Amino acid sequence: PPGPPPGWRGPQEEQHAPPPGPSATQHATYPSYAPPPGPPPSYGQNAKQSVPSENPPPYHDWTVIPDTALLPPPPSLNYDVSPTANASADDGERAFEWCNANPLWRPHTLTAGQRTAVAGGQVTLVQPGCYTGELLPHSSAGRYKGRTHSRCRDSCLLTGLPLYSATADSPLATGGRPKTIYFELRVLGVGGINASKRSRSLEEADAGIALGFVAPPYPPWRLPGWQRGSLGVHGDDGRRYVNDTFGGVDFTTAFQPGETVGLGMRFAAPRNPPAYGQGMRDGPPRMDIDVFFTRGGKRVGGWDLHEELDERAIGGAMGLEGECDLFGAVGVFGGVDFEVFFNERDWLYRP
Repeated sequence: PPGPPPGWRGPQEEQHAPPPGPSATQHATYPSYAPPPGPPPSYGQNAKQSVPSENPPPYHDWTVIPDTALLPPPPSLNYDVSPTANASADDGERAFEWCNANPLWRPHTLTAGQRTAVAGGQVTLVQPGCYTGELLPHSSAGRYKGRTHSRCRDSCLLTGLPLYSATADSPLATGGRPKTIYFELRVLGVGGINASKRSRSLEEADAGIALGFVAPPYPPWRLPGWQRGSLGVHGDDGRRYVNDTFGGVDFTTAFQPGETVGLGMRFAAPRNPPAYGQGMRDGPPRMDIDVFFTRGGKRVGGWDLHEELDERAIGGAMGLEGECDLFGAVGVFGGVDFEVFFNERDWLYRP
């Protein structure tokens, strides 16, 4: 019959045929192994990580941390002594004891006439017993001319009425209305009465003049800024002082004869909420208080009253934070000729 016999395969088919294997009816057998006893080594750890806790761990709410912009500026560099003139240690110790024996006065309520006089710059300038020299009122109210002897010791002249009244001017008592106090001083010359020669500047002479603000009572033989409840800018070294019995802080240059300088304070209701525990303080909230300085009628500097003070300033800015009446102050020593202006019409500075 035609064709190959049954079961015969050609060489090509045999070459590519699959290898023989078990038949469809056969089953492979393999050795079996039992798993090791217990859970896998990492099972316990993974189980703890994967199971959520009903009470999550406490976390810190960073929103309760106040913005650092609300904090007072860092302290400026304070000096131990002035580069020009320094009071004796005995005077400083005596003033410290005097302040401890004479606490700050409580605010006084001004009469309507007194408030009108202060608003119009019609205030007097009172000289202490230690002042050696002349002090003459001008024909126009609120203007004085002074001339001291070269032997005049440290003396502080104060206004007869407060320029800031804690009961009448505080923004906390007036519905938030800001209050600004300010006055000017002109240095006419250095040398004073009976001077053998005139000096060109306060830096060269054993003399000085300062302007500032004081919460009474204040030791009359101390310049403004040296004791508690006072601040001032001193013309012999150009430094500013806030309750600083040491060397002050760099601020401006020495005052020159013929120059007019001014000092002011602005009291305003607090713009920001209390920071770092201030809400726990007793008493009313702290006001925003800026101190500014002018030269020739132009604002040329200033500082935040609440900047951190030297740790040696016992009491800090107490008395200056709007809780006490504040008087204008002029401090002098040695021979100086000067004029003081409390009336706005005489100022070079235009608020």
